[in-house]
Amino acid sequence: MQIHSTTFAERLAVLQQDLVKSSLTEIKHGIERETLRVKPNGSLAQTPHSELFGSALTHDFITTDFSESLLEFITPPETSADVSLSQLQDLHKYVLTHMGDEKLWPMSMPCFISNQDDIPLAQFGTSNIGKMKTLYRQGLKNRYGSMMQAISGVHFNFSLPDGFWQQWINKTSTDEVNKDSISAGYFALIRNYRRFCWLIPYLYGASPALCSSFIKGKTTSLPFKKHGKGTCYLPYATSLRMSDLGYTNSAQSGLDICYNEVNSYIESLRKAINKPSVTYQKFAELKDGQHQQLNANVLQIENELYSPIRPKQPTKRLEKPTDALDARGVNYIEVRALDVNPFSGIGIERNQFYFLDVFLVYCAISPSEFMQSEQYAETEKNLKAVVNAGRNPDLQLNNEGQLTTLPQWADSLFSEMNEVAKVLDSANHCGDYTQALAVEWQKIINPELTPSARILKALLSTGQDNGELGLSLATSYKNQMLGGDYQLMSGAELLSHAKLSLHKQKEIEAEDDISFDDFLMDYFGNVHETLEVN
Repeated sequence: MQIHSTTFAERLAVLQQDLVKSSLTEIKHGIERETLRVKPNGSLAQTPHSELFGSALTHDFITTDFSESLLEFITPPETSADVSLSQLQDLHKYVLTHMGDEKLWPMSMPCFISNQDDIPLAQFGTSNIGKMKTLYRQGLKNRYGSMMQAISGVHFNFSLPDGFWQQWINKTSTDEVNKDSISAGYFALIRNYRRFCWLIPYLYGASPALCSSFIKGKTTSLPFKKHGKGTCYLPYATSLRMSDLGYTNSAQSGLDICYNEVNSYIESLRKAINKPSVTYQKFAELKDGQHQQLNANVLQIENELYSPIRPKQPTKRLEKPTDALDARGVNYIEVRALDVNPFSGIGIERNQFYFLDVFLVYCAISPSEFMQSEQYAETEKNLKAVVNAGRNPDLQLNNEGQLTTLPQWADSLFSEMNEVAKVLDSANHCGDYTQALAVEWQKIINPELTPSARILKALLSTGQDNGELGLSLATSYKNQMLGGDYQLMSGAELLSHAKLSLHKQKEIEAEDDISFDDFLMDYFGNVHETLEVN
């Protein structure tokens, strides 16, 4: 995409035009909230995913992630933050109603888990696609251990409407409006997100502490302090979920995934999927007659790539994500750097929607040069620095070769974002967006207002350890949910969804007419040698 509006001021002026501004009312969001089911004593639940929840394979709103005990709630794309929040609340209430004495863990870092073998892999039924999903998780366990996979997060799905792209591309470039130019616009957003991503764990990171069982037997260079019976913490950390202890993959560091254009992204990701790994070759053989992973490549499938943001296109049945992007371009982006908000019973608060809208529109309209690998590495270092020590007053970040403090850089970002917030307020006839920015700015001025500081204060001032605090919050939120009313979907409607999903799963299982090995060969192609039975 060749841009002829090159400065932020010029591009802001385009955003302020009536036809562009009015299109912003059709921004859509969806939420994916992960949470562990726990026993009354705060340890990991061992019960299977209940049929009352529906089929984890086919349910649109309630599924599982890595573990049978790791629930995932999904809301469909909506323009209204309040609608999404109500949907999420209804899903929580329904599940909690049918959980017996179990509770939902309110934190990103897991509860006490004595051994990784206590984390049951998610099960998706007897169909080939169901077996494939579980085998993928077996591969993750073998490669990274199950503890890392028990971490929970919140994913914020965000899309700009076609009407915005029609106006924006026509007014800021010489390109035709099509899937390629829209994808280019989303990748410009993604590059800026990578540049400024450190702001997300600072504002919303809520995992400065963890249960010592999580790092038992692990080697770490992080200078942990100990608290209570079994809590480890870093005094200035914001999101240990995003640290080297959490969602990282050292084997991926040399993949050089390109975020400049959709085609280069697809090409670099496909290359990674087909790149053999010497390390993972040890899992290529059958064990007790069972496969140990989908293949021995650096990435088994696209979803194994750990990234704080992903370009997305809804997939058709059995369609690979890169094939969907190739065929239809980027449809939305998935923000993956959000910790579960422990101060909300549903893991996210209303203000976060409005701030993230401002932040992501700002990323979309700001000048966004292509990134070289050195610049990408700089963004990774900034993110890591904030994750481990974001509230340290001596922390310095690297802004295009210039060292700066976090408040200094945030000041310049908030100044420009405030102009975007004003446009969104005007378009929606409200003050929510500038108000959201004002709330988050207070955290820049006073780090003690950040969720990570509030969690640490709650731990250190009360003497509670991480597990006790988590269980106390889980109990409180369960009581609140059970005592409240459904907002948009009734219990009967959600039970109907569950039954329908179980019926769909049975239909899929009945349709299978080839063996699992043949299914995998078809899915990955005939070069899928690592799954051949010797």
